Amino acid sequence: MNAPLRLLAALALLLASLTTALAQTPAAGKPAAEFTGAVADKAEYKVVYQLDSDDPKLIKQTLRNMKNALEDPRLKGKLQMELVAYGGGTDVYRKAQPYEAELKALQQQGVLLAQCLNTMKERKISKDELFPFVSYVPTGNGELIIRQAQGWAIVHP
Repeated sequence: MNAPLRLLAALALLLASLTTALAQTPAAGKPAAEFTGAVADKAEYKVVYQLDSDDPKLIKQTLRNMKNALEDPRLKGKLQMELVAYGGGTDVYRKAQPYEAELKALQQQGVLLAQCLNTMKERKISKDELFPFVSYVPTGNGELIIRQAQGWAIVHP
């Protein structure tokens, strides 16, 4: 392609880009459309929160994120949720930690609370050290793998 034709093609592309940009800009005096988030158009959503840290800030953040998702008006009544704890995350389920009320509140909203048995074996943690309302899975990673294959979203705060 010779130089004048290349210049003409470049100008045509620039003009098309400007036209598109102007069409998306609100007219003077009219507000731009507000983005209010994705539309939850499915009947059901499934999410697993992964907790593998004993950092109290991260544990609190994870529990807060879970609560926020359950309270999201777009997801009300459509959300299945599970918390899988392993490694250091096991602290969230320890009786000696201050999370019992938050965990019970989540469980009352239908959240599955799962603890990795592999972590308990490796760290010599007894079930007596954990809250009695916790469920157990053979491995945390196995649970995450299975849930992801089943279409569950995985959140790792």
